[in-house]
Amino acid sequence: MAVSSAPGKVYLFGEHAVVYGEPAVPCAIERRATVEVSARSDGRLRVDAGDLTLDGFTVEYGGDGAPDVDVPQSLVQAATGYVDGAVAQARDAADAPDVGFDVAIESAIPLGAGLGSSAAVAVAGIDAATRELGVELSTEELAERAYRVEREVQSGEASRADTFCSAMGGAVRVEGDDCRQLDAPNLPFVIGYDGGAGDTGELVASVRALREEYDFAADTVEAVGDLVRRGERALDEGDIAELGRLMDVNHGLLSALGVSSRSLDAMVWAAREAGARGAKLTGAGGGGCIVALDESEASRTALGYTPGCVESFRAELDFEGVRREDG
Repeated sequence: MAVSSAPGKVYLFGEHAVVYGEPAVPCAIERRATVEVSARSDGRLRVDAGDLTLDGFTVEYGGDGAPDVDVPQSLVQAATGYVDGAVAQARDAADAPDVGFDVAIESAIPLGAGLGSSAAVAVAGIDAATRELGVELSTEELAERAYRVEREVQSGEASRADTFCSAMGGAVRVEGDDCRQLDAPNLPFVIGYDGGAGDTGELVASVRALREEYDFAADTVEAVGDLVRRGERALDEGDIAELGRLMDVNHGLLSALGVSSRSLDAMVWAAREAGARGAKLTGAGGGGCIVALDESEASRTALGYTPGCVESFRAELDFEGVRREDG
């Protein structure tokens, strides 16, 4: 048996624009997905995703088709698609195409909420499964293989940002294939969660359609890239006030691209009015989470009284990426 964990993330800046080669700065947070893997000889997969969704479930299936279970197929695909990809990458890395696995997932990261749950499951799953088969991968190769999983599941629309951040930890910069870690202070993140989840594929496709139809939408995507470059300088200087101002602008640009929602906007404004340095949606949008910068408890308290916010919590920057949990 091998057990690995990997952190979720928030986007300080740059979601959606990163898909088109603009830079983005995601930051790992201290909420993790943990994946336990045991090899089996019959070639089948048993996935226990009890903590990955609200209700959870267990499925067992072979490699010749989808699992036959009495739950919505979209739920099964969400819970197993990234696991399937992680297993395929581990089999490839270990040259063991016929091995099966028992996989158990425990996650403190809401699924589909913009906090990188799928990337964390992919990174931790590949690390645990390859180690179970006696293969040690570098963090860079883990990030690359996890990116291949996300790219396949998301029909080629994924960037390297989520998986690289989850594998490496801390704050990272991603621009196309150029991925590197950044020096960053311990940023005072506060997260608000509306209990929902946007459809990443649909949201990415909607931005693509808008960008292809309207020049101003393409200009908006480029403006996000320009903002990220300004944000990098502020991050390097430890200028929290400037980071917050740029987060506010980034949220406005994402709203212009049509990926915000009423609940996300309500949480953003609640945090700002409570004194946050800045606040924005994080991830694909459409529902899910916002991230604010606030050293005090005021934003978290305000979010607790905001209609549509079902949970608020502080999430410190996690400087550790993928981690062994089996000693």
